[in-house]
Amino acid sequence: MRVYLLLIWTWTRAAARYPVSFTLMTVGGCVTAGLDVAVIWVIFANTTTLGGLGLSEVMFLYGTAGLAFSLADLLFSNADRISQHIRAGTFDAMLIRPVGTFVQITADRFTPHRAGRVLQAAVVLGIGLARLDVPVTRAWMIPVMVLSGLVIFTSIWALGGALQFLLTDAPEIANAFTYGGAQLTQYPLSVYGADLVRGVTYVLPLAFVNWQPGLYVLGREDPLGLPYWLRFLSPAAAAAMAAVAALAWRSGVRRYRSTGS
Repeated sequence: MRVYLLLIWTWTRAAARYPVSFTLMTVGGCVTAGLDVAVIWVIFANTTTLGGLGLSEVMFLYGTAGLAFSLADLLFSNADRISQHIRAGTFDAMLIRPVGTFVQITADRFTPHRAGRVLQAAVVLGIGLARLDVPVTRAWMIPVMVLSGLVIFTSIWALGGALQFLLTDAPEIANAFTYGGAQLTQYPLSVYGADLVRGVTYVLPLAFVNWQPGLYVLGREDPLGLPYWLRFLSPAAAAAMAAVAALAWRSGVRRYRSTGS
């Protein structure tokens, strides 16, 4: 962790040497992410509920999912750039350094301006919570779901990176599940089909990013009638995903045979 922090601090200092560019890109990321919120406002300008939830509840779900995803995007999304290092042969140098390859990959060319998306998601979450009457007895779940979501999204990026050892150049596959998953979790899962909801509950656990724990925080019944105890399994789902991702990453590194150059 110390090495990772030192590496991202180095890249942050490098970006800060160009303050105007850094500020514009950070603000631009925040504004771009804000367009998603504008879409939600447009929807609620024409209806009072979405998937059985009101505006404040949807903002809460958007904020928690957005905060988890944007933190993972800021800190670990560079894992999908491993194909570039494999093709260029620069991954060989990472193997002989006394630091884990995942740490080196995710910290390489760290882009601090993505923090704008983190700020935007945090603001939306704060507004949503201010408009809701969440009891203190259920509010403890909020940081748990954000941290679990962070681990789940990071694990998906790690799995996508591990897949590059086999496919060499197909980062879009991982992006379909990371950025696609972020888009999916911005809205109540009750707006999707039952088969899709079961898939993101029992196969790829995106439902544990914000939907299942969110139902507990909001005191809502599950529209699909899934078991109540699923609402408390976000940490377990995150731990399982992290274990699978770690095994896949190590397997990919062991499979790596360099470029032959």
